[in-house]
Amino acid sequence: MANIIEMPKLSDTMTVGTLVKWLKNEGDTVKSGDMLAEVETDKATMELECFFDGTLLKIFAQGGSQVAIGAPLCAIGKPGEKVEAPAAPAAPAAPEPEKKSEETKSTAPGASTTSKNEVQAQPAATPPVPSAPAPAPAAAEETPINEGRIRISPLAKKLAAEKGIDPRRVQGSGPGGRIVRADILAAEKSGSAKASAAPGKSGGVAFAGGAIGNKGPIQEERVVPVSNMRATIARRMLESTTTIPYVYVDIEIDAEPLLALRQQLNTGLESQGVKLSVNDFVLKASAEALRQVPIVNSSWEGNQIRHYAAAHVAFAVAMPDGLITPVIRDAHVKSVFQISTEAKSLGKKAKDKKLTPAEFTGGTFCVSNLGMMGIPRFTAIINPPNSAILAVGTTVTKPVVKNGQIVVGHTMTFTLSCDHRVFDGAVGAQYLGALKQLLESPALLLV
Repeated sequence: MANIIEMPKLSDTMTVGTLVKWLKNEGDTVKSGDMLAEVETDKATMELECFFDGTLLKIFAQGGSQVAIGAPLCAIGKPGEKVEAPAAPAAPAAPEPEKKSEETKSTAPGASTTSKNEVQAQPAATPPVPSAPAPAPAAAEETPINEGRIRISPLAKKLAAEKGIDPRRVQGSGPGGRIVRADILAAEKSGSAKASAAPGKSGGVAFAGGAIGNKGPIQEERVVPVSNMRATIARRMLESTTTIPYVYVDIEIDAEPLLALRQQLNTGLESQGVKLSVNDFVLKASAEALRQVPIVNSSWEGNQIRHYAAAHVAFAVAMPDGLITPVIRDAHVKSVFQISTEAKSLGKKAKDKKLTPAEFTGGTFCVSNLGMMGIPRFTAIINPPNSAILAVGTTVTKPVVKNGQIVVGHTMTFTLSCDHRVFDGAVGAQYLGALKQLLESPALLLV
């Protein structure tokens, strides 16, 4: 009897997965441990492992399709064995735009609903505003094949943007006419669906990815389906902002000792490939401050509060469609050099969407750093079940008073968002005090 491989639950919040592409074809001989396909979850793109020896008899889900957890993906058995597709659980229906408007207005992880520097989830699109009829296309190949909502897989959408392909002029070969990766590659080869103009190329002075003086639209007006990641962010951030009573505390630190030590270490250890970032020190200091004020390293569980013995510090990584928070486990017992190496590796895997569930779940505290984007201060949204998140601003050069004299100084502002059910503002202040002491005496972080 053939073995059926079903869509697995690859993350704690996953309800459906997108079958990006098959790595094996029907009729191929496979063995346990082989990688059969790539599956995109709400958090990462992962490979689907085979657990049987035999022949790939039948593929039930095509590349680019969304498949519910537990639905059949393929059958593996003996050559020539007959197999029928078993009944599949229905995938959750996508909500209509007007029904999801409240959810999609919530902000992404690590961004505040009150900060002027907030990062917001994509709002539900409104019906297009009627406009004057567009002029007739100059050539037949420029006539859009797809009007209105375009059915396209996340991978194909990203690939189209990279290669300058207009999805409106691509014929989809996936289920229901969905555009998949192979369609974009075919369009690139034929050259029939190139975008009419790249952003910032229509005249005017180039500036920040656009053009000053360009009178064209800022983007194509369209409605796109919400990705798995974006929907999960919207749901979890809405949960956070509507169920957690927030209290915010911030503190300003003298960043000069930290910047000086970092430069000294990077210069002295450059031959060994060491390149520490400010964020590496912040992650280490966050874990050490949790050792001094451990109540912050806790979770609210309704009728009880769970206190964690280890500091598993997560950090937010921006991706094209949202954020993900890789976790540095046992950060309280790791050196700043170990944390630096691990953070770089996890950050790269996050951007490549190659993190495993074990690498982005189980965090007990989170750090969100927008300093590299020039943001001086902001407030961040807690990622449940954490009870706090630390928002890190950029280094600011400004006049400060030292030894009774006004001199040029370098400061950083840290803001702690706290779950008031778990601890009060005074405890948050104690935590930031411990963090300040560590970062202003950064040699303590090398012990």
